[in-house]
Amino acid sequence: MNKVEISGVNTSNLPLLSAEEKERLMIKIKQGDGEARKEFINGNLRLVLSIIKRFYGRGENLDDLFQVGCIGLIKAIDNFDITQNVQFSTYAVPMIVGEIRRYLRDNNSIRISRSIRDLAYKALVIKERISKQEEREATIEEIAKELNVEKEEVIMSLDAIQEPISLQEPAYSESTDNLYIMDQVGDKKNTDEMWTQHLTILEAMKKLGEKEKVIINKRFFEGRTQVEVAEEIGISQAQVSRLEKTAINHIRRIYR
Repeated sequence: MNKVEISGVNTSNLPLLSAEEKERLMIKIKQGDGEARKEFINGNLRLVLSIIKRFYGRGENLDDLFQVGCIGLIKAIDNFDITQNVQFSTYAVPMIVGEIRRYLRDNNSIRISRSIRDLAYKALVIKERISKQEEREATIEEIAKELNVEKEEVIMSLDAIQEPISLQEPAYSESTDNLYIMDQVGDKKNTDEMWTQHLTILEAMKKLGEKEKVIINKRFFEGRTQVEVAEEIGISQAQVSRLEKTAINHIRRIYR
């Protein structure tokens, strides 16, 4: 996220439009002024950048997210109604976020069949319509009845298009204290017993020679191969293997 250039755009030089400039340019855009449209797009690219930060850390290419966000920005410009007393950013943010979410759903590494995805999108349309018209949440039974499918199919399709949640996502916040999803996940590996064993091994390593310590640390805590260790400390692979075996036997004796 600290890169200056995204999709060929130097982000450090992006312009920032004032409210008056946005209003003036938008009027020209609605009159068909192409140059005003281009200036307005460039003047709102910082908005796209601020939004794609929310999706950082999901393994997606930032250039791709930026381009998809720009598509959402352009759609927002084309559909914005200047007669409404609404700031452009208020209207544009959901459009940009929606475009990025659709991209992430359609490009999910877990492949979802077209029929399931189509069913889910139809269900979402019904949910949104009922929410707007009746100001309540639609039930699964209502959606299933309208789509003429079993309710289990609706549930499965909606579950299938749900985005993966980051373990760093806050599950609860109070003041400056956050409780993250990862705090709620059970860990069978890092139990008290495992920590005790880990500390015992570290204590045993203190009684090894310096080279043996380095070799054990690099091999089993840093995940290096014997060849890599040999190159790093300047001895042969055979010597590394011999010292490693000696150190392990020493630790086993102490550990017992």
